[in-house]
Amino acid sequence: MAANTATPNPATTTASDAIAATSPDETVATGSANTAEAKSRFTAALNEAKAGAAALGAEARDRAGIYKSQAQTKGGDMSADAKATSRDLVGEGKAKASEALGGLSRMVDENAPKLDERFGQKYGDYARSASRSIQSTADNLNEKSVEELGEEAREFVRKSPATAVGIAAAVGFMFARVFRR
Repeated sequence: MAANTATPNPATTTASDAIAATSPDETVATGSANTAEAKSRFTAALNEAKAGAAALGAEARDRAGIYKSQAQTKGGDMSADAKATSRDLVGEGKAKASEALGGLSRMVDENAPKLDERFGQKYGDYARSASRSIQSTADNLNEKSVEELGEEAREFVRKSPATAVGIAAAVGFMFARVFRR
């Protein structure tokens, strides 16, 4: 019988058959080539993943920048609207307070003659003096801008904080009594 020297069929050859059929030097060379190819493919895939992550990061930064600028713009618009509205409301409040002080001054001045008759000239003069003082305060309030009034209030609080706290407490108590009923 003849020895089996036939060439193996590549379709039915397994990896172990291929390794057995090759010499040890060929096996090391083939293994090294496969390892090198696997490493290069892995490195290429890793580089592609890094590039994709960098692109996603750049896109995220760009979108975040866009959203930030939109939020700042909307916030600035809303802030400007709020400031304008508050200035209008403060202006209306200032006008109403000035009007109320003027009315109080007129009422005190109109009642001064009655005080003269009931309690004497001295008390009527006190009422007229108070009326002039109230009217002067109303006129000053009318003449000054909202910004000037705000600065004067801040200056008053800096100079005498205890008095400011006392006034705030008294006004708060008064509002509590008025709105509690």
